Amino acid sequence: MIACKLYRKRGGAGAAAVPEVSGKRLRCAGESLLLGRWRRRSRGIRASAGCGHPLGWAHRPARVPCHSLSAQTQSSLWFFALAFPSTWNALPSGCLPQSLTPPPGRPPWPRVGTMDLAYICEWEKWPKSTHCPSVPLACTWSCRNLIAFTTDLRSDDQDLTRMIHVLDTEHPWDVHSIRSEHSEAITCLEWDQSGSRLLSADADGQIKCWSMADHLANSWESPVGSLVEGDPIVALSWLHNGVKLALHVEKSGASSFGEKFSRVKFSPSLTLFGGKPMEGWIAVTVSGLVTVSLLKPSGQVLTSTESLCRLRGRVALADIAFTGGGNIVVATADGSSASPVQFYKVCVSVVNEKCRIDTEILPSLFMRCTTDLNRRDRLPAITHLKFLARDMSEQVLLCASSQTSSVVECWSLRKEGLPVNNIFQQLSPAVGDKQPTILKWRILSATNDLDRVSAVALPKLPISLTNTDLKVASDTQFYPGLGLALAFHDGSVHIVHRLSLQTMAIFYSSAAPRSVDEPAIKRPRTTGPAVHFKAMQLSWTSLALVGIDNHGRLSMLRISPSMGHSLDAGLALRHLLFLLEYCMVTGYDWWDILLHVQPSMVQSLVEKLHEEYTRQKAELQQVLSTRILAMKASLCKLSPCAVTRVCEYHAKLFLIAASSTLKSLLRPHVLNTPDKSPGDRLTEICAKITDVDIDKVMINLKTEEFVLDMNTLQALQQLLQWVGDFVLYLLASLPNQGSPLRPGHSFLRDGTSLGMLRELMVVIRIWGLLKPSCLPVYTATSDTQDSMSLLFRLLTKLWICCREEGPTSEPDEALVDECCLLPSQLLIPSLDWLPVSDGLVSRLQPKQPLRLHFGKPPALPGSATSLQLDGLIRTPGQPKMDHLRRLHLGAYPTEACKACTRCGCVTMLKSPNKTTAVKQWEQRWIKNCLCGGLWWRMPLSYP
Repeated sequence: MIACKLYRKRGGAGAAAVPEVSGKRLRCAGESLLLGRWRRRSRGIRASAGCGHPLGWAHRPARVPCHSLSAQTQSSLWFFALAFPSTWNALPSGCLPQSLTPPPGRPPWPRVGTMDLAYICEWEKWPKSTHCPSVPLACTWSCRNLIAFTTDLRSDDQDLTRMIHVLDTEHPWDVHSIRSEHSEAITCLEWDQSGSRLLSADADGQIKCWSMADHLANSWESPVGSLVEGDPIVALSWLHNGVKLALHVEKSGASSFGEKFSRVKFSPSLTLFGGKPMEGWIAVTVSGLVTVSLLKPSGQVLTSTESLCRLRGRVALADIAFTGGGNIVVATADGSSASPVQFYKVCVSVVNEKCRIDTEILPSLFMRCTTDLNRRDRLPAITHLKFLARDMSEQVLLCASSQTSSVVECWSLRKEGLPVNNIFQQLSPAVGDKQPTILKWRILSATNDLDRVSAVALPKLPISLTNTDLKVASDTQFYPGLGLALAFHDGSVHIVHRLSLQTMAIFYSSAAPRSVDEPAIKRPRTTGPAVHFKAMQLSWTSLALVGIDNHGRLSMLRISPSMGHSLDAGLALRHLLFLLEYCMVTGYDWWDILLHVQPSMVQSLVEKLHEEYTRQKAELQQVLSTRILAMKASLCKLSPCAVTRVCEYHAKLFLIAASSTLKSLLRPHVLNTPDKSPGDRLTEICAKITDVDIDKVMINLKTEEFVLDMNTLQALQQLLQWVGDFVLYLLASLPNQGSPLRPGHSFLRDGTSLGMLRELMVVIRIWGLLKPSCLPVYTATSDTQDSMSLLFRLLTKLWICCREEGPTSEPDEALVDECCLLPSQLLIPSLDWLPVSDGLVSRLQPKQPLRLHFGKPPALPGSATSLQLDGLIRTPGQPKMDHLRRLHLGAYPTEACKACTRCGCVTMLKSPNKTTAVKQWEQRWIKNCLCGGLWWRMPLSYP
């Protein structure tokens, strides 16, 4: 029940009404407000709200027509909606009177957005052991969309094993569990900036650095670490590497990526000789110690420990942030709201091969709620202390709680002028010229009493917070990076603005599905503690949120860029495009962006992404060439109309890698050669000479630059065979180039790719003269057929039609006729296209949450994508392929294999060939797949 008091100031009916709200609900129905009995008092007018709703109040309602509401009353209701957006948003749609308008000069009536659940993954019950949530529960999300969280594995004899679980968001059921060997509860988990290493710390002071063994995301080892024996770790962070970007929403329409994502001047925490950032970590213990460990290039670990201040005290909460000058700021609290929150500056240096730590005390603060005598005793504990960003030490978030409620405050550190008496200004003229300044913490915003906060998640997207950028973000409803998440003990999650703490979106968890028409505030009451998140993390673009609840279940929430508000299709597309460009520039994984891409958006997004890519400088295009292809392939998986292009983009990635590797094997005959390498001269000559005879093109090349060892040429035969088969397949597809269901048709109009294939055909021809057994093998109907010359001639004619240097034209009928005769001259190979991935993202489009189980592959319904590629899906028992070495593995491979988490590409773990050329080829994808995805070890009996 809510009582809305509208007080009029003494001064007559013209005074402004100020709302005073108590209770939890406000109801209105139909085209009029249902207000309870009006009691006139000497001070003003009181309105007790009530309505005829089934969950309304027992008050007898009195119907007040809309037209009878004064402007003052409507203004008061507007202020109520602004102060309590979550309550205002709970009003049923259509029940607000149409005559209600905001006061003059005020924004529209605030409406709070919503989040939706993508999937839930939970543990299955085992007969002799159970996964239970650890206390405390730690969770972290990497830029590669790997999630790590902790549980305790409890056996029948009540023994606890501290577990760290790592999973990929696209395949959450395929979780990898690590027995951490921590003797006490794990208190902190932290990914590094690259997403390939993980720090874990426990309540015994032990810190472990985990890294991927053989670059596999489900194989981890801990070669190094540090120890502060018997002193629990309360805060942990990697040292800053000095890389910081700023997203400028104001310039989201600019043509240059450098304008949209500017590099911010930021110094690393510590540098090596030459300015290279030094790697390491910093931790804070419960006794007030700060420990720093530095990783030297030789593998040695330098560790040093120092007290934060001379008078050490208990540290219950702490957080770590970094300044632009290379310093570190540590915030600590002893857990009591009556005590101050202390801040310290930490400087790290290396002196005589030893790590040195210097500390300095910074200004402290008391929470605002503790200065209120009425609330001081009701909120005895500080439960959460967080800097708003790792590289923003000037803003901090504090939460004070009781057993049932919480208050959240946001503070900012500012420089303020220090007033100086005139006497001192006269004595010292220098003081009068420049006013001295001091640092002071000032409160930015604070909430009213909330339900008890159980977890906090902060944004990682480095959005620019200038007034212009904030205004453009508000006008276009672009909110990623502007909101932080608060989880409450009642099971709800609120996204609040990082500066004003106003509610932007709400998610209500419920055990049973809720009707779409039912208001979100109508939640069924349950006996016992409600299911709530104990740990949360926002993704690196703030478009997804993961939470681990008090039952150990993992929930994935989607947060739209507009926080659930309806947007124009063009504006929604622009928001997603802006974030995709950010991932392209940074190299971060974009899985969380795909959660919000509808099939109807795919074609437009691919076109606009390519358009923005072509606007960049040639040097930047070369760097981003593989990332944009991988991004286009991921987008096309979501649309049934573009599924064949997925295979084409992956084939183009393979072609680019193969061309770069094969041309890099060419060596100049004389060492003091001019500027261009043999590969560059090959590209230049092939582009200049348009002759269809392959032998005439070879005459213009220095064949001595193509000389290789015979064993090397034989080791490359599988790669050369793929090039020859691919050329034959494309030319045989030319008569059917209009068929969108046939992979490869986009290559027929791609002059760059055709020119690359033409160069490789020339290289293969020359190498064939040195060792004929390395040539591609074709099955021809005539023994006298020169297959290489025939394919080069047809390929050259097709390349001339669409090359960039000349005018484009359609292939003539003679060329189409010759391609029609190819099946009667050569056996057309069936290419082994990359199979459709079994991930979740294409199955989450209907926005219906999936219920999954850890360790159990789900029987997911077939997506529209898989139905369109019926002939390209690999069935169990069908022979399998090493997609990067182009080797057949058989129906049931006996060699250990690994698969890409992004595209599903499969390859063997160990190389069967030890030649230098093959090693050079394999080095291109030893850490990541050609598409940039992470490798995941496959079981020997994978389907």
